[in-house]
Amino acid sequence: MRLHRVAPGIAAGILAPALLLATPSFAATSAPTAVTVPAVSSSTDEPDADDLRVAIARILADPDSGRRVTREANALLDANDPEAMRAWLETGYRIAQAEDDRVAITRLLADPDSGRRVIAEVNALLDANDPDAIRAWLETGYRIAQAEDDRVAIARILADPSISPALRAAANAALDDNTPEALRHFLEVGRYQVA
Repeated sequence: MRLHRVAPGIAAGILAPALLLATPSFAATSAPTAVTVPAVSSSTDEPDADDLRVAIARILADPDSGRRVTREANALLDANDPEAMRAWLETGYRIAQAEDDRVAITRLLADPDSGRRVIAEVNALLDANDPDAIRAWLETGYRIAQAEDDRVAIARILADPSISPALRAAANAALDDNTPEALRHFLEVGRYQVA
């Protein structure tokens, strides 16, 4: 008999005294005790082919999935080999994501709108070549670095004495809002609408 079939019986045997003591007649005389059920692992805990396909489909649905991740995930779904899918989810996905992340930060170096802080942090990340640090920076650090560079760009606009009062007001409003989204919106859209 497999252990995963025995686990519910063991759990019921362990929980029965706790449930009995929690009934109204015993509740006044004793405090309930915390019961932990040990985890049972077996070979049936591994995901089946459908679970693997769903996991890969979720990765494909993620807008942050780059070209290599997308290409490899589609190839795995086409091949429909559960062992290859499992191996890719365990190791290959991380490798493909790391390559896509390096491409994403390298593109930031080529972007003429990238400011000093973004460029400095991207160069430091490329020098360190740590996939986890690159992923974390893309998820949170890029937004912060870009916001600082956007503040500097707006300050340069405000330093121009010939700007219109409407543009000055819009720039100051973006700085007062001080969210990365407001700063970026002003630089990409807002300044052209009021100029």
